Amino acid sequence: MFEGFNQAFVKNAITRSSENAIDRRRFLRAAGITGVGVAGLGALGVTAGTAFADESAQKGPSDGAVLNFALNLEYLEAEYYLRGVFGEGLKDNQIDGSGHLGGVTGGYKVRFESDLGKQYAEEIAADERAHVDFLRGALGNAKVARPKINLTDAFNAAAMAAGLIKRGEEFDPFASENNFLLGAYVFEDVGVTAYKGASPLISNKTFLEAAAGILAVEAYHAGILRTVLLSKGLEIPAGAVSDARDSLDGKSDLDQGIVDDHGHVNIVPTDKNGIAFSRSAGQVLNIVYLNPAAVNEGGFFPNGVNGEINTSDDNS
Repeated sequence: MFEGFNQAFVKNAITRSSENAIDRRRFLRAAGITGVGVAGLGALGVTAGTAFADESAQKGPSDGAVLNFALNLEYLEAEYYLRGVFGEGLKDNQIDGSGHLGGVTGGYKVRFESDLGKQYAEEIAADERAHVDFLRGALGNAKVARPKINLTDAFNAAAMAAGLIKRGEEFDPFASENNFLLGAYVFEDVGVTAYKGASPLISNKTFLEAAAGILAVEAYHAGILRTVLLSKGLEIPAGAVSDARDSLDGKSDLDQGIVDDHGHVNIVPTDKNGIAFSRSAGQVLNIVYLNPAAVNEGGFFPNGVNGEINTSDDNS
């Protein structure tokens, strides 16, 4: 999927490739351009001043910090889909990095009732695994490890917040195809809005193009998922999930279910200009932490995410 990008990535090696100047140097070594000197960097279209710009001159998070934030989310999606489709998650060589390496609680192979549903899930699982590998490769030594993920308690809390279950009951997203699709709906729309919200923060055009490519794939996933949910008559529980997300990410009514207020199909959630809306990193963390307050852990990430961007917004 990303063949041809690696070459462009190296040739456009960057001002803000990682979280700090040391990691930028490590990135250049990992990219195979160690020791080329100023002249060699110039041949690649990168000046020494560009490659090693003072971190203090940057405004906002570095490109590496933004990509690591995205990597945390891709870890979550990959673990969910891989466990549901294949019964096992990411391999050991796909989860190491800086920060605290955590385990995953919950998840097992789903017994899909329809061949089409299974094929959709298999394709999405493969895409999410590829996203993890791609971001880890792009970040090199600056990549963060997979943080601790809890799929069991978090889905119970999310389902209770959505009114799908009552206190003392459980929601198991791996128990059936319909449950798995509803569980996936918690993530997919969030992924689209997260990448769109992050796009203005990415300064390097090569990274920006790659992020746009991932955003497009996540949008395809979300469109497929919303369509399948509607075809199965699951618009009411999907609407409850949408309302629960909206209760976490601020006072604005951003989120949209798979039908509008008039009962009409709403597969593509947009504003009045037909443009998908954005969420800030803090708003995304409000949802995955399942908390409208400014916190740095909870929900799907009991110990928080790894990296510089780790605190949710205060929407309480």
